[in-house]
Amino acid sequence: MKSNKSLTRQSHFLGTKIRNLRKRNHLTLDDLSSRCVKLAPENAPSVSYLSMIERGKRIPSEEMLEVIAQVFQKNVQWFLDDAPAPDELTPEKGSRGGISGMALEPSFLFSQDILQIAIPEMLSQTGTTGRQFAHLLIRAYQEHHQNHFPDLERAAEEVGQKRMPLYVEDLQEIAEQKGLSIRWFSDLKNQKNLSEDEQSQSMKSMVTSYLQPPSTVYLNKKLKKNLARLKYELAVHIAHCVLHNNDGEKSIMVAGDRAQYDVQKKRPNNSIPSTQLESQDILHAWRDFECSFFAAALLCPKVAFRQLLDRHGYEINIGKVIDVSSSVVMRRMTAVSAYPHWHYFDAYSPGKLKAVYRGNGIPLPWGNMRIVNDPCQHWSVFRMLVANQEGTAAQLSILNDGDIPKIYCCESIKVQDLTDASHVLCAGIELSPAITAQGYDALALVNELKKLCIENGGEAVIPAHIKKVLIAVARILNINWIERGIEEKARLICSRGAVCPRKPGCYSIPKM
Repeated sequence: MKSNKSLTRQSHFLGTKIRNLRKRNHLTLDDLSSRCVKLAPENAPSVSYLSMIERGKRIPSEEMLEVIAQVFQKNVQWFLDDAPAPDELTPEKGSRGGISGMALEPSFLFSQDILQIAIPEMLSQTGTTGRQFAHLLIRAYQEHHQNHFPDLERAAEEVGQKRMPLYVEDLQEIAEQKGLSIRWFSDLKNQKNLSEDEQSQSMKSMVTSYLQPPSTVYLNKKLKKNLARLKYELAVHIAHCVLHNNDGEKSIMVAGDRAQYDVQKKRPNNSIPSTQLESQDILHAWRDFECSFFAAALLCPKVAFRQLLDRHGYEINIGKVIDVSSSVVMRRMTAVSAYPHWHYFDAYSPGKLKAVYRGNGIPLPWGNMRIVNDPCQHWSVFRMLVANQEGTAAQLSILNDGDIPKIYCCESIKVQDLTDASHVLCAGIELSPAITAQGYDALALVNELKKLCIENGGEAVIPAHIKKVLIAVARILNINWIERGIEEKARLICSRGAVCPRKPGCYSIPKM
């Protein structure tokens, strides 16, 4: 074993290399310390000691350095040579990632006055409803901020005092403290006066809870059989009270297709959706988003939930530990993870995305406003929709973003809502930035894998030398399902079947 004096003589760039690796992998000092504790608690550095190491004020013991090296999948000697950190490991500044946009030039055509005239006309011609467009605006705002809303996080933490887990009784107590009273209703009472056609329609959607002004929350008795959903709905109504003072349109929660319900009458709505963009559409969409984000933050406070994810390698089933739904777990992953390049889909058959987040800019497999007739059949979310499969499934995929191939990995799970309708939840990340962060040529690696997939009909076993790189990245990110995806064949996917990269192409209109 080397003495600490020996380490000192070889530690010229040690602190800088650790700091650059940490920042390149979007880890805080606390994150890195936690990772080390998970691997070897007896040799793990504290946050303050890590800070001193990075600033050259302290030299770690050999055992401590071995733990740090294991986190970053590096050889200990890499930290001790005389070479400074290579340029590719120097953190980029000001890189936000996310969705790229278009330049709004010439500015006189994109003035507020002209857009106010053009947008309603565009909605009318495309058949997009005002509420759909409002939700698209909210999603764009969410993606621009990469799902970081610290004011909502703070508001939720103040109410829940960062406790995790919160039980139904805790949420009921919080609701009562905020002046809300809780009543229960039976869904059958809402259906007894409906026609047969309306009853058939209402089977596809269900009012699960609603606020009766000024402060009475009505909960569907069916929620008693699904405590995770019950907790979420209570949290949403608490959010509406805290953030919006129970103001505005009745806050109504619906399982299934919300568009089928008249929110005032709490019954199926057969009217034609309006393509007019009303100001209330924006306000209601924003309220729904804020309350949903607050509810998830209340149930899964950022620091505690991030530590739980880290301990369990981002497994989706940790929802059972704190009794929250897979949907909440996967959405919160995108908000609390140190790695920013996430996406999330909630998909119903036949090809309708109910919820979308794509902070990594991934193209959509199909729309969330209309059904497309040529969805790529090889997206994991699509395959899970048409397959009778239990549990989760991981998939490694290669997808062109413009002319540049990128590599993604996702975990999908099929679940049922309260109407017994199946839908698929999918959370995934883009791996290309993580590969680059470790000093590898991500584009060359992905091109090599893409070529292998094309030569083998669209999917291929991952070669050992590429697998080695990907496993190292998976362990640095500490996401277990990436390693499971690596063990499967890599698949080519596309944004639409009409631009299929496979040779021969596999475009067809699937029967669902």
